[in-house]
Amino acid sequence: MNNKKLRKMILIAMLGSISTVLMQLNFPLPALPAFLKIDFSEIPAVIAIMTMGPVAGIAVELLKNVLHWFLSGSPTGVPVGEIANFVTGILFIMPIYFIFNKIKSTKGLTVGLITGTVTMAIGMSVLNYAVFLPMYTYFLNVPAYTGDALFNVIVLGILPFNLIKGIMLMVVSLLLYKSMYKWINQQQHKLSM
Repeated sequence: MNNKKLRKMILIAMLGSISTVLMQLNFPLPALPAFLKIDFSEIPAVIAIMTMGPVAGIAVELLKNVLHWFLSGSPTGVPVGEIANFVTGILFIMPIYFIFNKIKSTKGLTVGLITGTVTMAIGMSVLNYAVFLPMYTYFLNVPAYTGDALFNVIVLGILPFNLIKGIMLMVVSLLLYKSMYKWINQQQHKLSM
């Protein structure tokens, strides 16, 4: 195994582990459904896509959710929350990669983060309506949302939650990027050789 591959694997493992710890440090937002919790576990995946590309970011997201499932378990054995979190992470980081890869600057990262936030908020609203809320109903025997309750949970709960989460992730990502700019550039150079 060459040095570059080993370096990438170690960095992915480290970022995935940090992401798992950050996922454990979650908290709900007042006035939103209690099952929606904010965490900053997407930040290591953002660092991974900036330094190593989209496969590394997806690997960090996957590692984080698998480790979280092993550590926390699931009432039915089906990791519905972890699957939803994995999809959320992918919807957030992929637009960042595509835009930041074209415009490698704070401006490119900002545009990517805004696009990622909007993609995550809209994508998760649709996916919660079509996939994840029905999965919770089926696997966890959670009462099904219908009519106005479904509208309220999606439009007044999930959508604003993901927008708030995206804004919080954007602020932290931009602060980290400014302080880690040299390191990120070094890693991009070392891992692309």
